[in-house]
Amino acid sequence: MAVARPTLGLLGGVFDPPHVGHVALARAGIEQLELEMVLVLVVANPGHKRATTSAATRLELARLAFGELSGVQIELDPHPRTVDSLEARRPKDAAFLVGADELAGFLEWKNPERVLELVRLGVAMRPGVPYGRLREARTRLPAPDRISYFEMQPTPVSSTDIRNRVARGESIDGLVPPKVAEAIARLGLYRHAE
Repeated sequence: MAVARPTLGLLGGVFDPPHVGHVALARAGIEQLELEMVLVLVVANPGHKRATTSAATRLELARLAFGELSGVQIELDPHPRTVDSLEARRPKDAAFLVGADELAGFLEWKNPERVLELVRLGVAMRPGVPYGRLREARTRLPAPDRISYFEMQPTPVSSTDIRNRVARGESIDGLVPPKVAEAIARLGLYRHAE
C-alpha cells in the first residue's frame, strides 16, 4: 500500500522575529516534499517560551518574511501548543515542518503521540545536527513511519541572536529578509537587551 504524500505543510512558531532559516525551511518543504501549500502559524501566546513582541507585530513580520513565497498562507494561531492547534484544525494530508534539532526534542512536546496521529512530521536534515541523537529520538517515537525527511542548507541563525544583535546596534543584514529588517527598524523593535 502506498503512503499518501502530504499536500499541506504546517510551520508553527513564535517568529520573534522570523528569519531566513524559517523561510528556508518553508521553501525546502515546498520544493522537496512537493507541498501544494504551507500554512505558517504564528503562535499568539506560546506556552513554551516568552514572546518579546505582540502577536499582531509578529504576524506582520511573518507576512513580510514569507510573503514572497508562492503557496504560503500566514495565520495567527490562538493555541499555545502544537497538538492543541492540530486538534482544532484536523488537517488532511499534512506534514508539520520542523528542523532536525526539533525532532531530537520531539518527545518533550505535549502529547507527541497524538501529533503523529494527526499529521506526519516533515524533518529538515542539515549538517551539524548530531545524527546519534536523531537516531535515538526516532527509535523512541511511537510511529517513526510518520516522518518524512528532506534536505535543507544550513542557516546558522536564531531569533534570540537577532534580538541581541539589534539591542547591541549590530547589523542583521542577511539574517532576516530585507522587509523584516526594515520593519524592525521602523517599529523600533528589540532595541533593549533581554
